[in-house]
Amino acid sequence: MRLDRKFAVLVGFSLIWAALVSAIFYRLIARPGRQRPQEEKPLVVAVQPLQFGSVIKPESVKLIRVPVKLFPRGGFSVVQDVVERPVISPIQPEEPVVEARIAARGSGVGVSPLIPAGMRAISVRVNDVVGVAGFVLPGMRVDVLVTGRPPGRDDTVTTTVLQNITVLSAGQTIQADANKQSINAPVVTLLVNPSQAEALTLANTEGRIQLVLRNSTDSQLAQTPGRQLRDLYGVERRETLPVPASPPRRPTPAPSAPAAAPPAPEPAPDGVLIIRGNQKTLEPLESKVGVK
Repeated sequence: MRLDRKFAVLVGFSLIWAALVSAIFYRLIARPGRQRPQEEKPLVVAVQPLQFGSVIKPESVKLIRVPVKLFPRGGFSVVQDVVERPVISPIQPEEPVVEARIAARGSGVGVSPLIPAGMRAISVRVNDVVGVAGFVLPGMRVDVLVTGRPPGRDDTVTTTVLQNITVLSAGQTIQADANKQSINAPVVTLLVNPSQAEALTLANTEGRIQLVLRNSTDSQLAQTPGRQLRDLYGVERRETLPVPASPPRRPTPAPSAPAAAPPAPEPAPDGVLIIRGNQKTLEPLESKVGVK
């Protein structure tokens, strides 16, 4: 009985000591001012779905407070910084409005906000063949081929004029849906620079164009010599010998004036020829007459 009493005293003392230690730790943890509150910052988020091409209105967004560590890059803390700016990427409710998803104020709506500075948007008319059976969707990349007969050539040639060109829209569709459904559009709009816009316009006018779909991660430019119609059918090229050029005609010299005739020799005086051996002398006739 004495042993049970000592055991009960020991257990009771242990319980009291445990309760005391627990109370001390609880007061230390729950004491006000011991825990630093997290610093927060206002963030602009969407109230309703913001579709591509729409303009943000004051009632379309709101402010919430988030910890500074969770503030997204490119986010806004003032509602007026996003009002009247067009949306270039869909924004869902309660999603932060960031710089990468909206365009500059006054840049317009539709395709215009998607055109970077220095670039151009050009539309080409396509059919099911040219448009790769409707699978040329916004955001994809294509090559442009042209088929025609160059000046001074007697054969049809197909060559690649543009490579790795971004598709801005297919018809009136600027954003492809999540299912990547094909779009049968009569017009495709491409993003090019001014020089490429000139080449594409000339190719569309002077020949027949074809869009070639490529992997969006493949940015390598291929060097191709083009393909001629005779190459397709395996016809050897006939070499034509050049026609020799005729020698240039020499100009006919103009007739020169006739040379002056030499003066006639003076007539020999009258006389008598006297031969003496090997010597010949001519003596005037007057002297002979006087001797007589």
